[in-house]
Amino acid sequence: MKKPDFLSKLKEEGKLGLVEPSAEISKSYINKADNCLKSAKLLLQNNLYENSVSMSYYTMYNSLTALLFNCGLKCENHAGSIILFKELFGRMDLFKIISFAKKERIDKQYYVTSEKNFILTKESAEDMLAKAEDFLVKMKLMISELRNEQVETLRKKFETL
Repeated sequence: MKKPDFLSKLKEEGKLGLVEPSAEISKSYINKADNCLKSAKLLLQNNLYENSVSMSYYTMYNSLTALLFNCGLKCENHAGSIILFKELFGRMDLFKIISFAKKERIDKQYYVTSEKNFILTKESAEDMLAKAEDFLVKMKLMISELRNEQVETLRKKFETL
């Protein structure tokens, strides 16, 4: 599946599109991200590693959603949001982190551990949590540094995808 075709399909289905930029909605998603991070920490402290990994991912995903809404972009699909981030913002470092986290969340949430797949350890859950904290800080920084001109440029770039 080609990425532009995937994004086009999401647009046709009404799951991806331009909306009015909203600092209020963006802030709500940042609050969700902060709460997910708190949950990930509590789950880790209680040795619930799989759930901690999931909450670490949702910390990242909600902060990405906050960034998108701040620019007036709505995407109701996780993979679509991540691709959109890569295409519009070009932050390969953060794209790789959230892509990895998404895969880990799916693996840990939907599949049982076997000898074939990655066994979750405290250290790997701690690593994911650290990545989530760093990702959240960087998303907050990106949001705070966005200017109206940049938002307009991103929205025009979005229309060409």
